[in-house]
Amino acid sequence: MVLFMQNISLVPIDETDQAILSALQQNGRLTNVQLAQKIGLSESACLRRVRLLETSGVVDRYAMIVNQTAIGLPGNVFVRVTLDGQVQEKLSLFEDAVKRIPEVMECYLMSGEVDYVLRVICRDNTDFTKTHSRLASLPGVLRINSSFTLRTIIKKTELPIKGRL
Repeated sequence: MVLFMQNISLVPIDETDQAILSALQQNGRLTNVQLAQKIGLSESACLRRVRLLETSGVVDRYAMIVNQTAIGLPGNVFVRVTLDGQVQEKLSLFEDAVKRIPEVMECYLMSGEVDYVLRVICRDNTDFTKTHSRLASLPGVLRINSSFTLRTIIKKTELPIKGRL
């Protein structure tokens, strides 16, 4: 049994789809012509497969990855949040509120000792203090524990698709 899966229907993915997904994860700006050549498909077949991957929800969205250090937000802080209760209403209130804080880049509901883990970006410690105050005032927050990253060792955006689906 897989505990971390949400209610998502798995879409059958063959080797050609895996190749398309890998190529687009490496370079989402490939034209259909370039992608078709790289994968070894006709342009029409390639476009049909990409559209099917998009409409089936396998392709969630296309995005540009901005270097956070280059725009003056080099800091990453992992914040563990414990709420004062775990009834659905309290969870929903917290989740709705945390979505409105732009510095919160990721938020995960957790099993174990804390309720949520967040990845927050900031310029420096002083900048994070403002975000910390906002987080502490969110509905239901009982405790916050923050850890500043010292150095990023690995940060991936490409899922390991080949041979797994």
